[in-house]
Amino acid sequence: MTDQTLTLPRQPDNQALQLDNQLCFALHSTSLAMQKVYRKLLGSLGLTYPQYLVMLVLWERDGLILSEIGKRLFLDSATLTPLLKRLEAAGFIRRTRDERDERQVVIDLTTKGRALRQRAAEVPPQVFCAMSCSLEDLQQLKSELERLRGHLAGYA
Repeated sequence: MTDQTLTLPRQPDNQALQLDNQLCFALHSTSLAMQKVYRKLLGSLGLTYPQYLVMLVLWERDGLILSEIGKRLFLDSATLTPLLKRLEAAGFIRRTRDERDERQVVIDLTTKGRALRQRAAEVPPQVFCAMSCSLEDLQQLKSELERLRGHLAGYA
């Protein structure tokens, strides 16, 4: 933590550990609700939510090495490898060893994976509608969450 000390208002002991008073639970349950929305929308694309995140990274920049994808998604290679194997089995990506450094695995989109991007473009507007918030509110919330993530990453 920084040299600043944060003092929280004292709550009675019976409130400090109530589930509904926990920010972590609000974040967790919101994440679960968001994933349910995505599950419904991504089913027709043949993707799970984590696979969709990988595809988003690759649609931005194809030909990344596994560690670059992991860094972008805050995931380790042990978590990413099974996701990538399933994406490869579905024909969306191809995994190859880097010719210069065989320890590195390069992830490339296939023609099928690139084509999926057009169909996936329908997902964000539907998610936006499901959230029933203004664009300004969502941008502010996203910014605050990114700031919080940065603080937590510095603490861990």
